[in-house]
Amino acid sequence: MTDIPTAAVLLIGDEILSGRTKDKNLGFIADYLTALGIDLKEGRIVPDIEEEVVAAVNALRARYSYVFTTGGIGPTHDDITADAIAKAFGVPIGPHPEAVAILLAWFKEIGREPNQARMRMARAPEGASLIANPVSKAPGFQIGNVFVMAGIPKIMQAMMEDVAKRLSPGVPVKSVAITVEAGEGDIAKPLADIQARYPHVTIGSYPFEGSGGFAATLVLRSRVEHELEAAAADVKALAEALTAAGKARGWSPA
Repeated sequence: MTDIPTAAVLLIGDEILSGRTKDKNLGFIADYLTALGIDLKEGRIVPDIEEEVVAAVNALRARYSYVFTTGGIGPTHDDITADAIAKAFGVPIGPHPEAVAILLAWFKEIGREPNQARMRMARAPEGASLIANPVSKAPGFQIGNVFVMAGIPKIMQAMMEDVAKRLSPGVPVKSVAITVEAGEGDIAKPLADIQARYPHVTIGSYPFEGSGGFAATLVLRSRVEHELEAAAADVKALAEALTAAGKARGWSPA
């Protein structure tokens, strides 16, 4: 299957790497893109260092259909993402007229001074188009195949509604989850045989400890529905056989 759009997510911020902030953005974007039939292939975290952001953006935008960045577009000195993106594309950065108008109107409405720090959020690389922010108004922006969004989850999620209109969706992936009450040591060989029979289906095994011993959730994913259905039938038969055998012998760990 060809022409499947791909994507990467770049999380920017020292606070994520230090553990102070627990990321909630990667999972949301992954779910969002899966529903659109876009394959998220990579996620990276980089610190608030311009050279690191530039290198990551240039590597990812050359490799994938879309790149989504989160973080570093606020009003403080460590918000360097906009400058780094401009540098990655080799273009100047400055006040975006539309962003300036949006922020001036917003600050007037809420009674805030449009000081220099706040107006930093109106800057964008030359040639960028804005990403609407219905929550706090300060926009993100798109340049090329790179979408630059806020790090605050509520704002990023709102921005994705605007971003989604600009994406070319693919064929959504369907999935089936099957639980087997057996250890992965018993599952491995027959599951590999099933995988070999269905090249358009990916099968993942995710072990957990159940009430009677180790078990696993087997997740099948595919864009080819008839293969998914056939593979799922084989995996269900395997799961039933292994579960019965495991219970007969006391359902021991792998």
